[in-house]
Amino acid sequence: MMVCSPGNPTGGMFSEEHLRYIAGLAKTVDSWLLSDEIYSRLVYDCFCAPSLISLPEVREKLIVVDGFSKTFCMTGWRLGWAIMPAELADKVGLLVTHSFGCTASFTQAAGVAALDQEMDSFVMAMVDDYRVRRDLVVSTLNKIPGVRCPTPSGAFYAFFDVSSFPRTSDELATEILEDGGCAVLPGSDFGVASAGYMRISYVSAVPVLEEGLRRIAKVLSKYS
Repeated sequence: MMVCSPGNPTGGMFSEEHLRYIAGLAKTVDSWLLSDEIYSRLVYDCFCAPSLISLPEVREKLIVVDGFSKTFCMTGWRLGWAIMPAELADKVGLLVTHSFGCTASFTQAAGVAALDQEMDSFVMAMVDDYRVRRDLVVSTLNKIPGVRCPTPSGAFYAFFDVSSFPRTSDELATEILEDGGCAVLPGSDFGVASAGYMRISYVSAVPVLEEGLRRIAKVLSKYS
């Protein structure tokens, strides 16, 4: 079973109660759990997202994967880590050695620096900035007739409902790109269950977000 919390594209986050329920399901069917926690520090109501690793009953069949790409803005450097039972780690180590050897030395040095406790204040400041941008994006999208946007608990994406419009999310995303010059992802890119939604990232500066939201609203206004 794969768990991604906080997740892309919704920014949703599982509570400890949710994780205990998932752990119970995994135990019932004797399943391994793979927990993708790449956005675990990018949360807005706590210091760090709840993790399955806090539940001793699943640790013997749990793999936690994380990395530096999101929290420390090191996208493209491809540096991360995994926590798993020692016997499995030995096998994964062999696979890694014969797949890509090792990461670049300067990337490793950057990772060591990023893990210094002094970096916590910088991460928290970045999260505060993201919170401002999140609130701007959510409030602006919810003012567009026909759009509904829930407030994400983590990551840096807003996943908004456009199912009330007489076009698919794919068609609307194309119109917003071609007529508005603004790129969003249709929810269908993430599976059938997400059709009728679109994803926008709010990592850009506030003026860029404001302009992008203005363009989205202008394109969608012709349907109101």
